[in-house]
Amino acid sequence: MNLELITQLGYVVAAALFIFGLKMLGSPDTARRGNAISSVGMLVAIISALLGQGIVQYEYIIGGMLVGGAIGAIAARSVAMTAMPEMVALFNGFGGAASLLVGWSALAPDAGAFTLTTIMFSILIGGVTLTGSLIAYGKLSETISGAAMTFGGQKIVNSLIVIGVLVSAFMFINNPNDPNWLYAVIGLSLLFGIMAVIPIGGADMPVVISLLNSYSGLAACAAGFAVDNNALIVAGSLVGASGIILTQIMCKAMNRSLTNVLFSGFQSVSTTVTEVEGEIKPISVDDAYYVLEAATNVAIIPGYGMAVAQAQHVVKELMELLENNGCEVNYGIHPVAGRMPGHMNVLLAEADVPYDQLLEMDEINPRMESVDVAIVIGANDVVNPAAREVESSPIYGMPVINVADAKTVFVLKRSMASGFAGIENPLFYKDNTRMLFGDAKESIGGLVREFS
Repeated sequence: MNLELITQLGYVVAAALFIFGLKMLGSPDTARRGNAISSVGMLVAIISALLGQGIVQYEYIIGGMLVGGAIGAIAARSVAMTAMPEMVALFNGFGGAASLLVGWSALAPDAGAFTLTTIMFSILIGGVTLTGSLIAYGKLSETISGAAMTFGGQKIVNSLIVIGVLVSAFMFINNPNDPNWLYAVIGLSLLFGIMAVIPIGGADMPVVISLLNSYSGLAACAAGFAVDNNALIVAGSLVGASGIILTQIMCKAMNRSLTNVLFSGFQSVSTTVTEVEGEIKPISVDDAYYVLEAATNVAIIPGYGMAVAQAQHVVKELMELLENNGCEVNYGIHPVAGRMPGHMNVLLAEADVPYDQLLEMDEINPRMESVDVAIVIGANDVVNPAAREVESSPIYGMPVINVADAKTVFVLKRSMASGFAGIENPLFYKDNTRMLFGDAKESIGGLVREFS
């Protein structure tokens, strides 16, 4: 068996492991195994690539793997759950940077038009992903303002940048001996990544994260064509396709079209305050306990505020106490709750909440009228009834979890501040809503102590 056959068989095995791993990532109870299987597939792909290239001096490669692995392990264990979206944004950015560098390194004097074209795609998409992800990181970490940054003529400027990239790429493909066109493609792609993300408001970041994830996969796929590596082509295609599918799910959950995301950009988030009639009705922990003690069906709706308060573990304790009291407890998960896709699922999985109790929006909404108490923990925009009731609202038409249909609603918030989208929430003024102010972890802890 020759070396070329071994290499290609390794790529086939790696591709199969990627596919099986990705399939397992579709379910919370198999996601960890899927991640492990995909990691093994990547190791097989790396070893196969090294064998295929005839690289036998592994000192630097092994050293790089150890250093990179150590950095990744430390980052994964030390990052707070609130910072998980930022870490994902950085991962996307690093993937884009790697594809840009791989494409650049694949340049050769005898490269044909097809190879040069794939190199240009790798550099272009990789550059956009790199800087776009860094801007997303800045918005999520609040290093820069999360507000939409717009200016007059922005679409014209972006159009000119795109035209400049395409012209520069075309000129380089036809004259690869002039590096200035290559530098123009790199510079303009990095600039376009910035310009494409700065007009996006912070409330739209879950869509941006999934879209940039798709871009990183497409960049890797293009790099795979540039270096003629089948494993990289397959892996990039899988990431790109899954990212696009996830983006479409996010768009549907936010009442946006995929065309708008890809070509038109996001509109600035409106901060217009709509006057809401009614009054706020606070409730104490003691009174909330008596209501919950009599409840037979409770729905918990988590949001980013639960991540900020690190309240997932104490919420699990409350769930167990309610169940011991004869109450049915479920969680309602909105697709864009938090600041990245699956943020709440990851948060609750960390607290070992049973997966079968995590219900998607379409599953929890038909049950909401039979729910005795809906507990909203740090969520705002994803439970805002203005999406159904107020035609002038910027989120009108957006699918939300209909907690207002429950018999009683407890909203846990630190204050009356609006959510990430900056939109007033009529839910707080409903007759069946009670506001439990304070840190979510402390408030839920108080309920746990009452039950105990």
